[in-house]
Amino acid sequence: MTHVLKPACCALARAIAALTIAAVSLIVPARAADGITLHGAVQFNDEHAFNKALLKFEELVKKYYGKPINFVLHRNSELGLEKEYFQYMSQGVSVDYAIVSPAHMSTYSKAAPFLDMPFLFRDLDHLNKVIASGVFKPIEDEVAKKADVLIIGHPGGGTRNLIANKPVRNMAELKGLPMRVMGAPIQTKIFNAIGAAPTVIAYNETYNAIQSGVIAALDNEAAGMEQMKFYEVAPQISLTEHSYTIRPLCFSGKTFRRLPKDLQAAIVKAGKEAGDHGRQIESSENNAKLERLAKEKKITLHKFADRAKLQELAVPVKAAYAKEIGAEAVLEKVNAIK
Repeated sequence: MTHVLKPACCALARAIAALTIAAVSLIVPARAADGITLHGAVQFNDEHAFNKALLKFEELVKKYYGKPINFVLHRNSELGLEKEYFQYMSQGVSVDYAIVSPAHMSTYSKAAPFLDMPFLFRDLDHLNKVIASGVFKPIEDEVAKKADVLIIGHPGGGTRNLIANKPVRNMAELKGLPMRVMGAPIQTKIFNAIGAAPTVIAYNETYNAIQSGVIAALDNEAAGMEQMKFYEVAPQISLTEHSYTIRPLCFSGKTFRRLPKDLQAAIVKAGKEAGDHGRQIESSENNAKLERLAKEKKITLHKFADRAKLQELAVPVKAAYAKEIGAEAVLEKVNAIK
């Protein structure tokens, strides 16, 4: 079995990754002398829902294309983190396809983090209906235009909760909580609004940041918490259910245009189906993982008493952000879907 690198090895891992990236960046990830090779990247191993979605994507592309094609999936952060993957796809080097949090697209597209804004979806059923409706197309078109990266599928489906080194069960215990958030400004604004004290920290530095006392918490899905072993330093899980995730399956626009038309069609079709597959896997595994970890006494689950208050405090922040990025109509349509 392949294991995730322990957080203490982050510096060495980054050095190794830098050397690997330098070598891989010399590869032109489209037509090679022996056929077509596509390079994917992911932060986790094959037990994670993201990897299962990407492996399903590979399987479906081969099925729909029906011609020889090679896939290389770089696992366990071999090529860095999601923010780097998105940059490489935009540049058309090293990475052709990957699953990337919308927060990591914000450097290119101010609107992209809207897809994963906390408190955007009422529940998992609402998320699935919104994705099926296609209301996010204007935002996805902006990502394609500004970053030259195509969103071809919508994995995710995980439920994000607060993961802390002490119980956080109500607004009073949340007040001033030093916690890690992703880099998109909307994440900081939302968590400031609900009373926490958010700080942007790289995902692979979060374990050490909690262990050393720099922060006390983060928000994450069960799959990420298990893979990164955050429960070792933050075993108190507050069931805020503040986010139902979308983790887009992305494909480099520069690579896409170099490919034959029939392969392009296979990629688009496979991307949608692999996204639905990944979302079903992660959503179905989420509660089971929490229950198993609790049974193993690795975590303690706490109901958050004031979830309605969190949602209330987030409303004006969501509205202001939608107005700022010109997505008022999108937010209105999302809210209208029952």
